[in-house]
Amino acid sequence: MTKKQNKETERMQLTVDYAFKRVFGRNGNESILKDFLEAILDIEINSITIQNPEIPKNMKDGKIGLLDIRAEVNGDEITEVEMQVQNQYNINKRSPTYLTKLYSEQLKEGDTYIKVKKVAVINILNFNFYKRNSYHSVARMKFEESKENEQVDMGYIVEDKYATDDLEMHFIELPKFRQKNPDMSSKLDQWLCLICGEEGKIEMAKSKNEEIEKAKKELEKLAMNPEERELYELRLKAIRDEMNIRQSGYADGMAAGEAKGKAEGEKNKSIEIARNMIKEKASIDFIAKVTGLSKEEIEALKWKNISQFFYYICSICIEKYKNSNEFWNKKHKMYNHIL
Repeated sequence: MTKKQNKETERMQLTVDYAFKRVFGRNGNESILKDFLEAILDIEINSITIQNPEIPKNMKDGKIGLLDIRAEVNGDEITEVEMQVQNQYNINKRSPTYLTKLYSEQLKEGDTYIKVKKVAVINILNFNFYKRNSYHSVARMKFEESKENEQVDMGYIVEDKYATDDLEMHFIELPKFRQKNPDMSSKLDQWLCLICGEEGKIEMAKSKNEEIEKAKKELEKLAMNPEERELYELRLKAIRDEMNIRQSGYADGMAAGEAKGKAEGEKNKSIEIARNMIKEKASIDFIAKVTGLSKEEIEALKWKNISQFFYYICSICIEKYKNSNEFWNKKHKMYNHIL
């Protein structure tokens, strides 16, 4: 088999958002998305409509944009799914922004709030972000415990837990899932084995769920399609290029920080040497030659040392004579000297 043929039959990675969207977010694959969302949202889905099945026309330009999947579920909920390969260190800001944008955009002029549908944003992360022990974290607008002095006996046996259940965020951190060594007991575990490409467990997942088998076949069809393969490779290259740029910028920043820290350390060392030489009554010219500090910097250090010494002497005097009448009679004069 030639290198080109091998490339064409190589399995695509579902952690690349292009492949993920083509398998889960295209028209005709609603049953795959339905089963996957049921596993995450823990609800029964009776109807599902994919709202953005198209792939952006500028894909061939290698531009990085958002390749998300947006669907209406059961006619009363908007769900957005996004696959994120690289950590941009902003998911805690980015996800709430998308969530509230999707929520507020539903209202048109003259509409009533009753028409606003629930929104759930699902973030599948190929990196760890939150300091949590669960690979699947769910965030809602939950009430905090009230302070004891703010409690009123209204007779409620069961209190409301949420201010609203209209807003929901899910974070699935794939590295944590891989570390778990899943036993395939849950439907979500089965789907994530496929997404992570864990070959040894995909066959088991397929045997437990026919939608997973269907998704795997869709992925294999994509890999064999030359046009789809080209777009996939372009997307993969664009993602890697952006990651390299970010990593390069991070490395440059670290190097600059280390250089700055080293320079500051050397400067502090020179200042300490200069202070000791001032105490030994060395000349300013000699101190400048030894330390590399300017004469102006040494003069400033000299006067700072004198000020600190004078303040120290005054403090001793104040402590010694603070209870004497003589001190209180002359306090203004002494304060003026200190200042």
